Order: sequence, then C-alpha cells, then structure tokens
Amino acid sequence: MNRMKPFDHLILILGTLFMVSPIAIAVMTSTHTAADIHANGLSLLPGGHGFETYETVLTRQGGFTGQVTGTRMMMNSVILGLGFAVGKIVFSMLAAYALVYFRFRFATVMFWVIFTTLLLPLEVRIMPSYQVMSGLGLLNTYTGLIVPLLASATGTFYFRQFFKSVPDELLEAARIDGAGPVRFFIDVLIPLSRTMIAAIFIIMFVYGWNQYLWPMLMTTDERFFTLMRGIKQILQVWIGSQIPDYNEAFALAVLALLPPVVMVVVFQSWFIKGLTESDK
Repeated sequence: MNRMKPFDHLILILGTLFMVSPIAIAVMTSTHTAADIHANGLSLLPGGHGFETYETVLTRQGGFTGQVTGTRMMMNSVILGLGFAVGKIVFSMLAAYALVYFRFRFATVMFWVIFTTLLLPLEVRIMPSYQVMSGLGLLNTYTGLIVPLLASATGTFYFRQFFKSVPDELLEAARIDGAGPVRFFIDVLIPLSRTMIAAIFIIMFVYGWNQYLWPMLMTTDERFFTLMRGIKQILQVWIGSQIPDYNEAFALAVLALLPPVVMVVVFQSWFIKGLTESDK
C-alpha cells in the first residue's frame, strides 16, 4: 500500500497541473500587450503590463455607449449570482417545507410535478420566458434577469430530502413548546439547514454567475451587461490598430474566475458537509 502512495501523489499532481495550466496561461498572457499576443501567441512567462491591463478593464469606459466598465459588469454578475442563489434558496425551502410538513392530498404528486421541471431547463423554455418578461416590461432589468431562473426543482429536491431526515421528535417537542409552523421553520429547520443552505448557495451562485445565454437575450442596455455577456462585447469593441485587445479579454476571463473560486475555497468545508451530512 505504501508503495502506491508516490504513484497516487504523482497522478494527483499531474491532474492538478492539467487543470491549473489553462488558468496560469490566461493570467500570464493577460500581462502582455495585444500586439505581443498577436505576434507570439499565448505565453507562460509574465509580461510587464499586468497592472495597466487590469486597471484598464476595470475602470475604462467603453462599449457602444462609452459608459460600460469591467467593474460595472462584475457588479451586475454579482447581483445576478446573489439574487439567483438567495431567491432559489427561499423558494426551495418554502416549497420543501410545505411538501414535508403539511399533510395535504396529492403532496407526492405535487412534488413529482415540480421535479419534472428539471426536464425543462431554461434553454428549452427560453422563448416563452422571454415573451413573458417582455410582456411584463422587464427587459433590461435585474428582475427580468433573475426571476425566470428561479423556476427549477433542484433546490426543492435537496431540501425535501434534508427535511425528511429531521427526526419527528423535534417537531413534537416544538409543538409541546407551543411553536407554530412559522416558528418551527425559523427557529428549528433553518438553523439545522445551515450547511445545506451553504452548499446550495455555492452551487446556485456559480450557476447564476456563469449565465451567458439568458443575459445575452434579456439585455440590450449595456448598463445591465454581466461579465460573461461583456467579455465578447468588449473584445469586439475595444480595438486598437485593428488588433483585438486579447490581453483585456484574458484579463476579464481571469476576473470572471475569481468570485466563484474564492467562494468555493472559503466555504469548501461547508459545501462538502452540506452535501454529505446525514446525521442531524
């Protein structure tokens, strides 16, 4: 068994290098000028224009209107990611709570009806969703970006399974103490669900942050462009000497990686515990 450990570590190191190398190349290439990248291609060595490039993409106004910046697009992506994650958790917890603790007819049927929405991702219902948002006047709004993404059974499924694992003795004890449904939900279930909430929050934030197709369809006003939506737009618009600003595109791609990576790294233990914990 001990003889296998060096080989196992070698495999892990090679796998890590394979996964990290594209990010390292993007970071290093972003520190070169667009002309250098155009002439020499990707680079594994740092250039001398890193600070200048990142300052430019974060602060320089560009786009067709000359008003959009990388900072504004990053803020829009954060709003989309946070709004989607928080809204998803709220709706999912309430739906799961009703399905598990309110004894009404056809509760199981209702759950499976909700569960079948997994077969209808946004890409399938994108045109009807767009027509509804357009009819409500929600194009180029944060509400229009976030609300249609909330319709899914993913969070409801996880919270339903979690609530079903909570001992019935806790519900009986809460009833004896005079706790009603709202108090039981707030004082008992939410504290017990902290790790699950953290895990679902990370998953949903990353999903919302990485959205490209829906923001592209919903936003024509550059003030509402997300970072994913804006990378291609900036590459098309911010040009010099007819050479695309590859360095700025790589810099934006690197910036787009940071919030999801930081969130996963910081809350890694909560994320793993939330998905694997079964002892309540």
